[in-house]
Amino acid sequence: MCEAHAFVLKDGQEEKLLENVDLLEVEGDDIRLVNIFGEQKKIKGIFRSYDNTQRKILIDPS
Repeated sequence: MCEAHAFVLKDGQEEKLLENVDLLEVEGDDIRLVNIFGEQKKIKGIFRSYDNTQRKILIDPS
């Protein structure tokens, strides 16, 4: 499987938000993440990066 894991930056540290993310949608200030099991998370923030080699999505919450 090649799904990515989503992390948020908190106090300079990365905190895991959701594993096995299949879908990322930016809706204004909101970011919606959906994983392979249908679990959804919505967070206000800024999409910072995606690193395919580490399968990592990085979000800066606002």
